[in-house]
Amino acid sequence: MRELVFALEYEPKCNRVADTLADHPDAWIRSLSLHATENRLWRVDHATGTPDALADIEDAFLNSDYYADCLATEDCDATQTTQILDQTDDTLVLYSYWERTPLCSSIPHIARDHLGDGLLFDTRHESRHYTWRIIHSGEGDVSAFFDELATAVGDCARTEILRTAATSTSTNNTNDRTTQLSPEQEAALQAAVEHGYYESPREIDVGGLAEHLNVPRSTLTYRLRRAEEHLAKEHVAHENLPSEPSISP
Repeated sequence: MRELVFALEYEPKCNRVADTLADHPDAWIRSLSLHATENRLWRVDHATGTPDALADIEDAFLNSDYYADCLATEDCDATQTTQILDQTDDTLVLYSYWERTPLCSSIPHIARDHLGDGLLFDTRHESRHYTWRIIHSGEGDVSAFFDELATAVGDCARTEILRTAATSTSTNNTNDRTTQLSPEQEAALQAAVEHGYYESPREIDVGGLAEHLNVPRSTLTYRLRRAEEHLAKEHVAHENLPSEPSISP
């Protein structure tokens, strides 16, 4: 099995949910379940944020024409239903169901066309960044998948490949820890270290570092957060490995 991780960075006014999350930087949405057949898609999403953020997210889900992963830029006559399953002061759980038409396109359906059946999807949406993790057999055509995806999103989003690797990648070798970072994440991390972002007190803030790298502040924040998350998990996994058994002479 193979793991494919990539992100879409949406331009303003191209995705209602992305615009909403950009207005609430501390809010995020992750998928609890996502399934797609040839003509249907259904998913359950868990949103976290302030009451104001959740109210805006709820409105975006319930009133956007194309949220349920449809990449169409105009009315495609798809049937979409969204329901609230649970809600508290800081969480919101939503169920979305979508029946596609010949005019519709979506990441799960494009993935099925090029990577085969039996796919597992995991998503996380924060600010304008929509990260996808797909587990697939490894027998499909990843290049063709990304070619069609780029055509489908057009100028609305930029695609960034974050990782592609076997799901059984070992964590035993500490020298392999950075191999699963994307080149953009590695560059962001290296620049942050070199310019004193991790010094105490900091010698540069994220805005200054973003200006130095000539990337949007939100993009740099996203790349650093993802790199830090990956390295932290790798460190904990390594520290929790069982010790080598001692061999008595």
